[in-house]
Amino acid sequence: MSGVRMKGYLPRYYETSRVMDGILQAQGAELDLLRVSLEETLAQFFVGSATWGLDVWEAELGIAPVPGKPDDQRRSVINAKLRGVGTVTVELIESVASAYSRGTVEVTQQPAAYQFTVRFVDTLGTPPNLGDLKAAIDEIKPAHLQVVYQYKYFLLNQLHQTMTINQIQTRKMTDFAPFIPV
Repeated sequence: MSGVRMKGYLPRYYETSRVMDGILQAQGAELDLLRVSLEETLAQFFVGSATWGLDVWEAELGIAPVPGKPDDQRRSVINAKLRGVGTVTVELIESVASAYSRGTVEVTQQPAAYQFTVRFVDTLGTPPNLGDLKAAIDEIKPAHLQVVYQYKYFLLNQLHQTMTINQIQTRKMTDFAPFIPV
């Protein structure tokens, strides 16, 4: 691709030269590989697009790598660590929790009980990497506060409004709760 473009910059008498065509094709192929390598390297500077650079992010932030952990869960841990800096507020806890849940998270305080509640509004069931989320919140929260987690589940009466009991019994459980491991 770059070889064809470079040929367009040369005088017209090189159009029929097989030697110049070979040189430009070889140099163009190398330039194309260089461009791809540069774009891939640039992608590693952003957590959302990093792949092999996730190891560098984890090392920089002091996160112990877990072999075999999916990249999206690794990104969640990194994003939460990056967000969890500063004075601990409800907004900060919501920001850290939303990095894990891939949905809306609502944090409410109960000062008299020395606790706060993290409620997953959009995520059905438990988030896929709940252990990482709990560790991140434990790391940033004040030590004297307790955390209560509330999850969203389907209730039988919610299903009963749209389906009969016989229809419900013919379906697999994962049709209603995709978070249940099969």
